[in-house]
Parts: sequence; C-alpha cells; structure tokens
Amino acid sequence: MKILGIESSCDETACAVVENGRIVLSNVVATSLDEHKLYGGVVPEIASRRHAESISGVVREALTQADCTMDDIDAIAVTYAPGLIGALLVGVNFAKGLALATNKPLVPVHHLRGHIASNYISSDVEPPFLCLVVSGGHSHIVAVNSYTDFEVIGKTRDDAAGEALDKAGRTMGLEYPGGVSIDKLSPQGNENAYTFPRPKVTDSPYDFSFSGLKTAVINIIHNAQQKGEEIIIPDLAASFQKSVVDCLVDNLEKVAVEKNFNKIVIAGGVSANSKLREQAAKMCSKNAFELSIPELKYCGDNAAMIASQGYYEFIEGEVADESLNAYATMPIDKSYKTIKPL
Repeated sequence: MKILGIESSCDETACAVVENGRIVLSNVVATSLDEHKLYGGVVPEIASRRHAESISGVVREALTQADCTMDDIDAIAVTYAPGLIGALLVGVNFAKGLALATNKPLVPVHHLRGHIASNYISSDVEPPFLCLVVSGGHSHIVAVNSYTDFEVIGKTRDDAAGEALDKAGRTMGLEYPGGVSIDKLSPQGNENAYTFPRPKVTDSPYDFSFSGLKTAVINIIHNAQQKGEEIIIPDLAASFQKSVVDCLVDNLEKVAVEKNFNKIVIAGGVSANSKLREQAAKMCSKNAFELSIPELKYCGDNAAMIASQGYYEFIEGEVADESLNAYATMPIDKSYKTIKPL
C-alpha cells in the first residue's frame, strides 16, 4: 500500500511516498529557512506564500522519485494540526483538491504523531513504547499504546524545549535556528562553566517548565554586560544545553522506571540534538532500555513521517471528507473522528 504524504505545518514544504508505513520511496523537502534567518525566526506569512509556490512542484517531484503516478497511490495523508494555520491550510487544501481530482481517500495526520512515526521509517520499533516528543513548539512524554492510541503522561507547562534553545541562542547572538547553533557550538565549551536551575513542576512530577531557564540565560547575559564582564559564549551554550537535556532525560527516565516501560523512543526536531542523543543513550544503557531515535534526516519536519503515520491511520479508518479543516492547536490524543463535530 502506497501513501502519498504532504507536510506544510511550518517552513518546510514536503511530500513523500511511503509503502506499507515503513519503506520510503521518496522524500522531497523544499525549505524557506534561509529567508526566515533574515528575521531571526519563522515569519508565518512568508512561510505560507512559499508553501503555495512550492507545493505543486514538490508533489510532482516526490511522485517522480518514487517512480509512481497517482494511479499507484492508495491514499493521500496530510498534516492538518497543529502548526501555523496559514501554512497548514496550504497543505490541507492542496491535499483535498488532489484527493477529489484523483478519487483517492484523504487521511488527516496529527503532526506530532507523524514525528513519532519517523521512528517507523528509521527502525523496526513497534508500539507499545514510551516516547519523548520534543520540538520547537512541543515537549511531551507520551505512552504510545498502539499506532493510533496515544496517552500524554507529561508535557511542558510553558515554553517547549526547542523554543527555549532557539531563544537562548538568539540572546547569545547566534544564527537562527538557535538550538542548532547551540548544538554546533557546545562541544567547544565547558558545560559546567555556568550554573542553571533544573526546574521542577511540584504538582505534576512528569511535566516540564523551561521558561525559567530561558529567563536565567537572559539574566546572565544582561548582568555580565552591565558589569562589563566577558561572556564565554561556547561555555554558556554548552551549560544551557546541558540543563535543558538534563530536564528532558531525567523526567523521561522517571516515567519509564515508575511506569515500567523498557522501550524508549525519541522524536521531533530536537531529537537531532547531539547532547540529547548522547544522554538518552547513556540513560537507556544504564537501565537496560531499548532506545530508538530517528535518522537525522527524519528528525526535522518531513512528509515521509506523515505518510508513515497516515498508513496506520488509514487502516484504522481515519478518513476525512472535503470538510477537513486545519487546526493551529490539537492534542495528540485526539483523533480526527473525535474533533470532526467541532
């Protein structure tokens, strides 16, 4: 079964063809990242315009690379939530038109479910497992009970880990995206040079809070500037990254041990972070947990992960009609069937 996946939730316009949820036949991504670097972050209007300009060509190229025509495609999967609403609408409306024109089933896919599915195309991991989903907009610990059954155990109360890294990087004067720049610079620094807190959420031990860390790095920089003290940016970057990763891995380990999970998965854009990958591997080795992390090329937004998850949604009957809409926010444990009456 071949699924055509379409992803346009942020600044990547992507299309892929995936067979049986696991075999990637093509994976094409057009990004507007360089343009957004000029502004220090994603500009939603620019992202939406670039999606509209790129999407036809990206879909055509994905079919060509997969040596397919639409006659070979069994269903069309598209990211419908969450994300930048204007960006999502480009992908959703294109997918709806394509499905109508070719008489193919339309499968709505939650973006975070797609990130989790990036592990299905990178390894042979199967549910149930415990997953840390960590990106620029989300930080969740999720029990993946089956391919389409998700339970949120912990999540951030404020900023996401990726957002904290990006904004800390911008405060340090690093190139956007700040989290990537911090990761590249950190090996040159001393991760114990600066002291950062490890925030705890007292009423929910599995939740995260990163807003205080973001404030702490701003205060360190401002205080040093006011006193005329030198700031060693590689040291600051390494110390900040370590604090964020410690929070993520400590809570992940706590949930896994207390809820008896022995299979751990990490997904989302921040799963590409080298320190997170290193610390997660050490934690899993210590506890004899099995660990799955996507290949680097599938960590960021892509359509192969959407097509993969779309396969599992499709065989469970998650099919939409022409009334499918996009949603800027949507809990990962809500299915399209659940939210459709809204």
